[in-house]
Amino acid sequence: MCPHQPTCPTADSEDREAAHPVAHHPEQGWSLLCNGVVLFEDTGELLPDGRIIAPHRPLRTTGVITAA
Repeated sequence: MCPHQPTCPTADSEDREAAHPVAHHPEQGWSLLCNGVVLFEDTGELLPDGRIIAPHRPLRTTGVITAA
């Protein structure tokens, strides 16, 4: 159903986040991708079948500053 060429990854693909956004609401913290995935700013995802993908931001281990 994706109108893009080449077609976007499906919601079941590992690279599903690479699909084009069709609705973007940064003030609310989410975007709807053309494959039906709702992508949240914390990197969590809601798949079209109702499954939830927990946030998966990489942990930053460099540049840690210790308060004095």
